[in-house]
Formats: sequence, C-alpha cells, structure tokens
Amino acid sequence: MATDDLMTRALEALGDDGPLSVEAIHRLADLTDLAGLPETMTIAEVADLLDLSPHTLRYYERAGLIEVARDGHGHRVYDAEAVRRLVFLTRMRLSGMPMRDLQHYISLVDAGGHTVPERLDVLVEHRDTIRRRIRELTLSLTAIEYKIATYGGTAGPDVQAPGAVTGTGRAALPDEPPRRALPAE
Repeated sequence: MATDDLMTRALEALGDDGPLSVEAIHRLADLTDLAGLPETMTIAEVADLLDLSPHTLRYYERAGLIEVARDGHGHRVYDAEAVRRLVFLTRMRLSGMPMRDLQHYISLVDAGGHTVPERLDVLVEHRDTIRRRIRELTLSLTAIEYKIATYGGTAGPDVQAPGAVTGTGRAALPDEPPRRALPAE
C-alpha cells in the first residue's frame, strides 16, 4: 500500500476527537486484540489487515525486521506478536524512519532489555527529526496559505489573516515584497 494511503487509514482510525494520546496509540497498536482475528494468519491475511503488499511483508522479513514461523508446507504463519511488530514497523516507516535506523532499532530490541538506553536514544533522535520536519512543513503550509489568501482564496481555519498580529507583536504573515513582472506562479 502506498504510504499516503496507510497514513490516511491511521489518521481516520484516530478520528478528530481531540489531541493524540497514549490511548490513541494503543488503539492503533492493538489491532491483534480486536475481536474476530485468528490466532495465526497467513501472509495474505496480514497483508489485507495492514493494507500492505505481501512483497512488503517479505521485504521486512529479508531485511531482518521480523521473523515469521513457517507451517509444514513452508508457508508463512504470522502470530499476534509478529502482527504487533508489523504495526510498529509501518508506523515508523510512515514517520520517515530510514530502513537502516529501523534495522538498528529492531536489532537492539532483539538483543534484549540491556539495550533500552540505546533504543531510547534512537527514538529521541527520530522524534527530534520529526519535530523539525513538522516545523518545516508548518512553515511551508503558512506560505501556501498566504499565497491562497493573496489570490483571493480562503486560508485554512488555523491561519490568521494577512497582517494579523500574533501574541509576539509580529505580523502572522509577512507582506509580500514588491515584485517585478514575472509569469504567474
């Protein structure tokens, strides 16, 4: 499944009922606790559940991110622990965690509890990267909203009108500088 589609599903699962919380993350992570899920699943069932391709699931296995048992015929058999790990892996990939960092993190998890401090370091570094990306995207969104307002459109509800003053006394959106005659952007 495309990353955008998976993120859309995750956001829809959270709903618009307030700020994100640990409970919301538990709802996303506890897919295996939902009624009606079998104790073990085939690759096709897991792919359907997580909206991933079987190819992606096999890739994660080849990359060392997950170990999957095999039945008597050599077919993959996913248990609840494997599905939970896959949910975590998909969330980390959606957040932009590079495969090498994810592989390092999973190797630490698999090495045991003594690696918790190093795992924490990996997650804190990734969190800081995400926070920076959010700030960069927020700045880009503000620039887009400004241009929309410049062309007579309506800015989003979370954007102040051009010239509005923030609590810092600065204009929320800067005036556009004079421009030379250029083609429309």
